[in-house]
Amino acid sequence: MTYVGIGVIGAGLFGRKHIEIMKRESACRLVAIADPTPEAEIFAQELGVPCFKDYEEMLDRAKPRAAIIATPNVLHASAGIACAERGIHMLVEKPIADTVESARQLIEAAERARVALLVGHHRRYNPIIAKAREAVREGLLGRITAVSAQWMLLKAEDYFIPAHRRQPGAGPILTNAVHDIDDLRFICGDIVSVQAMSSNAVRRYPVEDTTVVNFRFSCGALGALTVSDTAVAPWSWELTSGENPFYPRNDENCYLISGTEGALSVPRLELWRYREGTEKGWNKPLLRELLSVETVDPLARQIRHFCAVVRGEAEPVITGRDAVRTLQVVQAVLEAARTGNTCELDAE
Repeated sequence: MTYVGIGVIGAGLFGRKHIEIMKRESACRLVAIADPTPEAEIFAQELGVPCFKDYEEMLDRAKPRAAIIATPNVLHASAGIACAERGIHMLVEKPIADTVESARQLIEAAERARVALLVGHHRRYNPIIAKAREAVREGLLGRITAVSAQWMLLKAEDYFIPAHRRQPGAGPILTNAVHDIDDLRFICGDIVSVQAMSSNAVRRYPVEDTTVVNFRFSCGALGALTVSDTAVAPWSWELTSGENPFYPRNDENCYLISGTEGALSVPRLELWRYREGTEKGWNKPLLRELLSVETVDPLARQIRHFCAVVRGEAEPVITGRDAVRTLQVVQAVLEAARTGNTCELDAE
């Protein structure tokens, strides 16, 4: 199997995570880094690859077959368009862009150039999320009626030392809950309507620290998501899934999905149903079944999938058009919290 040469644009926290994964994967090889910081230059020297201050120069001189874009959100679209103009396939970190309009410009550029555009909603590669989606799609829960989701934990005070993390746009909705919104869309289907309330009552920063969101799904189900980065609580994907060893794992759930035939908890994957052939009702006993999944690194699976897409061997798990829908929902949440209005999402 021929490896895919990849250039990484942005060697910050997320860029380095991708590079560490790539070092262990035979399907790809790091060919260059683009990042203007002195730290990136030192990092590239340690890796034995060239480092360019300008990503366009990197694309022109290193000529990677594919690129991973891990820049600040505001640069996602411009870097992606530069890749598309050179016929370079790309994996863009989430969110796909900082605005829906710039995301659409990127999508159109990739489609014109006929290059792959994948977006780094990496949880879609986690077997837990994939199994939950499969359970819903196979009808094990019947018709989905209600979803309860939680993202509640306590961020350390030093997290807020950088000034931008105290400003609108860097709060838990856009930074953290974007993952949960994408999870819910992937498992339960599209979101068509949003209501929300936000508060900054604890830290008093300009950015929100707590938000409550109501969703209406296209299937007719209703959902609620509670988000807080100032809560001493174990109910978040980070603290329940065991996906990232940085976070201590708690034997709890962060999503509860209910339907007309059963219910499912995530990430514990407890499937609750009545025994087949027995009478159903609120005074009848439920059976609990644990759905089993393998343990894999979703970031490694994402890189392998990206390489397979570049080689023409697979279709993207998440396309640009799918990812922009998640961004639309996130922006609708922010708008609904700001105005107090219900935000309806268009069909596009």
